[in-house]
Amino acid sequence: MSAIVCSHVDKAYGATSVIRDLNLSIEEHEFVVFLGPSGCGKSTLLRMLAGLEDISGGEVSIGGKVVNDLDPGDRGIAMVFQNYALYPHMTIFENIAFGLKRQKVPAAEIRKRVEAVSRTLGLDPYLGRKPTELSGGQQQRVAIARAMIKTPKVFLFDEPLSNLDAKLRNHMRVEIARLHQALKTTTVYVTHDQLEAMTLADRIVLLKDGVIEQIGSPAEIYRRPGNLFVAGFIGTPNMNFIEATVSRAENGWTLNGARTVISIEGRGFDLQHGERAVLGIRPPDLKTASGDAGGNLLLGTADLIEFHGNDALVTFGSGGKEISALVPARECPELRAPVRYAFDEESIHLFDVSTGMSLRKRAN
Repeated sequence: MSAIVCSHVDKAYGATSVIRDLNLSIEEHEFVVFLGPSGCGKSTLLRMLAGLEDISGGEVSIGGKVVNDLDPGDRGIAMVFQNYALYPHMTIFENIAFGLKRQKVPAAEIRKRVEAVSRTLGLDPYLGRKPTELSGGQQQRVAIARAMIKTPKVFLFDEPLSNLDAKLRNHMRVEIARLHQALKTTTVYVTHDQLEAMTLADRIVLLKDGVIEQIGSPAEIYRRPGNLFVAGFIGTPNMNFIEATVSRAENGWTLNGARTVISIEGRGFDLQHGERAVLGIRPPDLKTASGDAGGNLLLGTADLIEFHGNDALVTFGSGGKEISALVPARECPELRAPVRYAFDEESIHLFDVSTGMSLRKRAN
């Protein structure tokens, strides 16, 4: 059993509260990513699971056993840190085997397990080398092998790829995903990189100021953000936001923003006449419109063009707001040319101005 349960967990440093009344259940064999901006408490929470930080209040259980007062070595976990923390004077074999030697595992068993782990992570050719002779990605694989050889109930990763360049991050992300699929170990992974979270996670736990803002699959959080913070944090390029007043109309509703009027049926939202709302539209959901196109349009002049290869990000002013549209590169306008972008009601998001909460109707 390797399920993790946090019940009313708090963490404070003196008068400063870092984690507040956090409740979370992680199922056995699940890959969960703690995501959020710097200072949101995600690494602190991970260290509390590992036993490296004391818990100020509440309970943490692993495999049905409360671990609040257990030492890290007694929790059945293995942790991979941002810095590789390898012993420079030891060979790769010795680094991987270090924990087993401390446990006085027989030498033959150590060699068998090191060789098995090394084959899984492609480290066989490097076992006789020192860490300084390896690349950053190879060193991180050694750190993962050292954790993996303990056959833990739970893997904890604390921003393990942040020291690598973009190409190595992509490569290691794939390796970690494959490793999880092969081992089926419960995994908790901390990152501030939403691409890592979206590609690795079974579920994302999005944190802000020590509080969970939303929990869900990557698709759920992207398609149905529960509030303005989630909507603005998830998705690259960032979601566009336009403040508007909601008015009842003959065939639905209108959203009246600065020099922008948008008509919607509004069936998917709980709306009230006269309320203030924030309209959210993701840049990929804005489509180039022809000159005679009707429906909801955003008009403006292309102020900035960012070429992304197959796509181009077009930034333009509309109704006093800066709006971005991600369009196929072949549809990229000239700089300072007039632009027209259409969107469907199915692609929009609406949030309450005062609370920031989504106005989308909840599924029954």
